[in-house]
Amino acid sequence: MKSILITGLSAFALGASMTAQAQVTMVNKAISEPEVQSAQQAWCKALIDISAAQTSGGQAAAKALAEQVIDAAYGYQMGAVLFKPTLTVNPQTFRTTRAGALSYFVGGDPAFPKDTGFALKGWNKCEVANAAIFIAGNSATTLGKVNFTGKDGKVTTVDKTWNFVKDDAGKLRIVLHHSSLEYAGT
Repeated sequence: MKSILITGLSAFALGASMTAQAQVTMVNKAISEPEVQSAQQAWCKALIDISAAQTSGGQAAAKALAEQVIDAAYGYQMGAVLFKPTLTVNPQTFRTTRAGALSYFVGGDPAFPKDTGFALKGWNKCEVANAAIFIAGNSATTLGKVNFTGKDGKVTTVDKTWNFVKDDAGKLRIVLHHSSLEYAGT
């Protein structure tokens, strides 16, 4: 059964044309703050896991895990994802396709020759510090910092915005991911 959401005047307008056999299922796919925080923590854990997979099993192991992570966390199966990774340059700044995201995280794709694999940089810690979370029904947007700690102990901080929606199965998906290095000033 296909779920649809009908609200306000649209329900009234449709009522006149609906037959007695029509079934309408109303679904509330509201997102909670704990779900958002859990998705962010899962993203951080996945980044560390991809780095560890590369250390223990090489590029092929890292790529296989990154594919699973992208398929589980991002909404590429729903359409273009608005992904602006931290370390990309024109003309390949934006990664609206799964292949572009995969290359960014693990490199190795000749179509993206400047990618060296962000997830392969030896990260061993990832922490999210939200400045704010805005939740509106089935959409949640976060804004804040993410701190990545490398194997040398050096911390890299990025400004990050994520937007999450729920897919038809009720699973949170990243549909917007913008990341940039902090402004250093002049």
